[in-house]
Amino acid sequence: MNETLLAVLGFATILMIIILLLRNVTVPALAFISVSTVSAIILVATGTYSISEIGEFIESGVAGTSPTACLFLFSVLFFGIMTDVGMFDRIISALVKRVGNSVVGVTIMTCIIAMIGHLDGGGASTFLITIPAMLPIYKKMKMRPTTLLLICVTAMGVMNLMPWGGPTMRAASVLGVEANILWAKLMPMQAVGIVIALATAVFWGVVEKKRGAGMPDGETHELSAEEAKEAEEGKELARPQLFVFNIILTLAVIICLIFLPLPSYLIFMIGCAIALFVNYNGSKLQNKIIKSHSGPAIMMASTLFAAGVFLGVMEDSGIMDHMANILAGCIPQAMGPFLPLIIGVLSVPLTLAFCTDSYFYGLLPVLMGVGDKFGVDPMQTAIAMVVCRNCATFISPVVPATFLGVGLAGVEIKDHIKASFFWVWGVSIICLLAGLVFGVLKL
Repeated sequence: MNETLLAVLGFATILMIIILLLRNVTVPALAFISVSTVSAIILVATGTYSISEIGEFIESGVAGTSPTACLFLFSVLFFGIMTDVGMFDRIISALVKRVGNSVVGVTIMTCIIAMIGHLDGGGASTFLITIPAMLPIYKKMKMRPTTLLLICVTAMGVMNLMPWGGPTMRAASVLGVEANILWAKLMPMQAVGIVIALATAVFWGVVEKKRGAGMPDGETHELSAEEAKEAEEGKELARPQLFVFNIILTLAVIICLIFLPLPSYLIFMIGCAIALFVNYNGSKLQNKIIKSHSGPAIMMASTLFAAGVFLGVMEDSGIMDHMANILAGCIPQAMGPFLPLIIGVLSVPLTLAFCTDSYFYGLLPVLMGVGDKFGVDPMQTAIAMVVCRNCATFISPVVPATFLGVGLAGVEIKDHIKASFFWVWGVSIICLLAGLVFGVLKL
């Protein structure tokens, strides 16, 4: 099979995976495995590669995604334990009590709670933590739920850049590097994003106040916060007496991720072991905790392993290189070096059409290859795509957590996109410019 036909096979493979994912025909893991298997059979049937060579490609691809899958498994478990012991609930209850009747205070607390809630990297869990806690306050103060969602998704998009966040892990697995290595490079852009998220909260708080939002005279929401705290302390798995220990442990894990030259999954393994031993006695209870968080962990890990099959077939066979050659030939030479900036600017609109897996496992490898033809470091392309795309993750209609968020807030998804799209796009462009200013991205 010549290079052009191999490239056509590659485009057809990616297109089929994207169609299966966008139409919700099957889960991502099955889409990657089934379509990649068909492509592998075609390669063998045409005599392009032998079965043993295809096996080596797949083995190499799965080996490349294994560290990322391991990281996700143990990061989900660790932050799940911290949720079970009530650490996040206690912090959030304390924050909500301090808001008082300040509209701007409510929006800032919304941002902070969303950031804290998104430490586990889960969009659904963050919405479940933030919206039920804050929506009653927004209603009492006559604030728009679309503002609540906008502040949430801006904060979540920034926090989703953590090394155990789905997009960062996917990009790292495509690059073939540790997720915390990629995170270390984009940290300056994330820091700017955090400032922008807080500024977003302040700005929209002022806007809501000018619209007449505020707590009616004589009313307060402190009681609901106290009730939330009592409910948290009454949970069977809550460990309020170990709150200080769990805070210190969480901070220690994050600090070790930043400063210790150890695999990030190993740090989470150790953190999980300590958290389970200290908070829950006996194998029966520990087993119950692990099983309660196995669902999302297995789903993402299976997706990452299946993506390894896809990447192995596509990359090691040279298909990605041939696809990149064709695309590179369509791009004017003068524009090639600016590819990271171009794709960064277009990432938010593209997010509305591509789900996370098709974006990072379909588009990213091809665009990295195209950039490489123009002398662009693949890391540069990946950073631009992961940072700018993250900003719009939770306004995308092809991201399931988006529907949970709008459902909890009682907002139509079209209204959510209408209220958030251009603001989020602006945030992504500012983060992109920050990458240029700090030297993370280079022209």
